[in-house]
Amino acid sequence: MSITSASGLMSRYSQLSDHRSSIDDENEKEMAFKLQHDVEAADNQRPRSGGAEKKASRWIDGRTVSDAIIGLSDGMTVPFALTAGLSALGDTKVVVFGGMAELIAGAISMGLGGYLGAKSEEESYKATLKETENQTMVDPASVSTTIEDIFEPYELPAELVSQLTNHLSASPMLPSFLMNFHHTLPEPSDSRAVICALTIALGYFIGGFVPLLPYFFVGPEDAFIALRWSIATMAIALFLFGYGKTCFVSGWAGRRNIRKGVVGGFQMVLVGGVAAGSAMGLVKAFQLLAHGSGHAKQD
Repeated sequence: MSITSASGLMSRYSQLSDHRSSIDDENEKEMAFKLQHDVEAADNQRPRSGGAEKKASRWIDGRTVSDAIIGLSDGMTVPFALTAGLSALGDTKVVVFGGMAELIAGAISMGLGGYLGAKSEEESYKATLKETENQTMVDPASVSTTIEDIFEPYELPAELVSQLTNHLSASPMLPSFLMNFHHTLPEPSDSRAVICALTIALGYFIGGFVPLLPYFFVGPEDAFIALRWSIATMAIALFLFGYGKTCFVSGWAGRRNIRKGVVGGFQMVLVGGVAAGSAMGLVKAFQLLAHGSGHAKQD
């Protein structure tokens, strides 16, 4: 019985909601027979399922999608608020130069933050793995207890749990099993930090470049006209992003999921609108303060 067999066994049997008071010998033998049959089936299907998982993970990585969402969500709110605030000055060049500077600096900062975060995750995994390996050699009794605790919620027969515990205790894959099912820490890939940094930085730059587009097609004194187009563009972009982000998690089909997506879209529009309005209000306030202090000095 391999580690994959054990994991396949765990995935097939969820926790029982109602605890049975007693199980007679015949039912227990029948359950044990079914479990052994499922283990053999999992062993036979392991090459095909492993290939399917590798093929699926080759196309979509949940953590990469999460990084892209982080970069896009920040990029579609912070630069938009900055460009909206700078538009209060009425100079298109100031908006473009200031927006591009913020985009580049923000993308670098976000990328470095993602890189350092992924590196910390990798170091934490290695430290936990080392500690787990030491525990398997120094204190095998506590490790056996941990294995039994992992299988306990599934109410497997005691004989089968004992067999699994003995097999895993002697297996060289025991640390990997404990990392997956006890610590629930997936092993990070070697390129995780670089991919995380590039994904977040690129997402931030792309998301932040959208509100800047209208300013490239207007005159030097038409910042307010570009702002109107920028607001309309960002309202649509924020809604689509919020809708897509919500439906990616909850699902695309069904009236309930569509309703969740619409709510998520309006939430993103609200967040972006509040950020942009606050930035414009602050710039206007600073302008009034500057003009007020200037008139005071002249008087």
